[in-house]
Amino acid sequence: MANEKAVAQRKYTAPCPGCGAPVEFRSAQSTHAVCGFCQSTVVRQGDVLSRIGKMAELFDDHSPLQLFASGTYNKRNFTLIGRLQYKTAEGTWAEWNALFDDGQTGWLAEDNGAYVFTQPNTQVRNMPPADRYVVGKQVGINGKPFSVASNVSAQLISAQGELPKLPPLGQAFDVVELRSASGEVLSIDYTATPPVVSQGTAVLLDDLALKGLKDESVKDEKGRQFNCPHCGAPVTVALTTSKSITCGSCNSLIDLSQGIGGELKSAIQDEPIQPLIALGTLGQLQGVQWQVVGFQHRMGVAPGGDEHFGWSEYLLYNRKKGFSFLVDSEEGWSLVRPTTGAPSMTNSTANSASYQGTQYTLKYSYAAETNYVCGEFYWLVTRGQKTQNKDFANGKRMLSMEQSATELVWSSGDQLASDVVAKAFGLEGKKDLLKRDDAAPFSAASSIGIGTIIVVLIITLILLSLLGRCSSCDPRVENCSSSSSARSSGGSCGRFSGGGGHK
Repeated sequence: MANEKAVAQRKYTAPCPGCGAPVEFRSAQSTHAVCGFCQSTVVRQGDVLSRIGKMAELFDDHSPLQLFASGTYNKRNFTLIGRLQYKTAEGTWAEWNALFDDGQTGWLAEDNGAYVFTQPNTQVRNMPPADRYVVGKQVGINGKPFSVASNVSAQLISAQGELPKLPPLGQAFDVVELRSASGEVLSIDYTATPPVVSQGTAVLLDDLALKGLKDESVKDEKGRQFNCPHCGAPVTVALTTSKSITCGSCNSLIDLSQGIGGELKSAIQDEPIQPLIALGTLGQLQGVQWQVVGFQHRMGVAPGGDEHFGWSEYLLYNRKKGFSFLVDSEEGWSLVRPTTGAPSMTNSTANSASYQGTQYTLKYSYAAETNYVCGEFYWLVTRGQKTQNKDFANGKRMLSMEQSATELVWSSGDQLASDVVAKAFGLEGKKDLLKRDDAAPFSAASSIGIGTIIVVLIITLILLSLLGRCSSCDPRVENCSSSSSARSSGGSCGRFSGGGGHK
């Protein structure tokens, strides 16, 4: 009957072929499961379970989600019944198998505190090979424009619960991600032929009305520890998703992408730049409690190579909100985070962009390079990493595009007054150090005598003449911090958004 309420699929339970423990299937679409007791990978054929191998242990990603947590998406109730953990060269992410009450399934993707809910899209067919998708290019899907956000090689590293798909453990496959201006995400998974297409949108955990989340008290805060491969000093990793970390003793940048116990590569960093906000500091910004977990200094080069400038980025972490970037540039302070949707360039010259109904004007286009790193990062950050960037603005609103060979990341955010930053992190005593252009240095000019103004102007002209002889700041011989780096021409240019690679 048309008005008949949907009934959940009946549960099916059978003993694990590996250890005899009960393995439960709640969804009729689930063909695989991972035994929670012995980690055996089992496949269901009718009412018979067959063991096909053993799954690797899950890595602790400090996720608030867990099996059998339940919530609501688009007014439909669902339960999380399985999880897949993937990795790429850029980082890791998880996909949770969500079973709706009507027996349909979807995926809740979790990527460093960002969440996207997708469901299979059977209307999109005849997808071309992955190498046809070039990062940054526009493609049409069923008459709708999408931007190629990433094209990466991924592999499954662990799984849990029951699953409708299970790629071979450790076997590389291509994943292409497309994003639209309206915030839609289209994922193309090349683990099968033809590739599997899923489509969805970004979600907030609070909007899903989730119940049964992991108790925060069970989170292991002890972290992992090893000795620095350069100086031997102890190094503690607080976040298990970190791919890079610096030694607190010698400032060496350590590659964690192979995991603790693997080959740790270190890079010596000379002439360290001291962050104004210490790592580990807690601060309240825009109603969210953030912790500073990473810091990097970056240099920008304008087209032609005759203008160099620097800025700093603080990586902020919140358990439910994920990661954001607090950016310190010549333009002032700003708080930004990667967007889910892909803003659209509004003309062929790319001097403007549109996002969520707002028009932004291009301010700067430049090449960026990381020259100093401190703390932990959820992607593999190294000195010398280069990207091509474009910064757009609309009043105090900011929009930034950062493109590497495999990813195109858009970020958006807002300018912050320096006194807001100082108050947020309890740094009122360092207000002068944090003060930037937003402080309006000529706001008190009415109280200054005309003679003083003339003297200041003469000194300024002399200084500009001297600075004009130097076209760049060399981090190898001086501290090119964002608050002190000079430019030879043009207006004040600063980095709007943070980022590194990954989503």
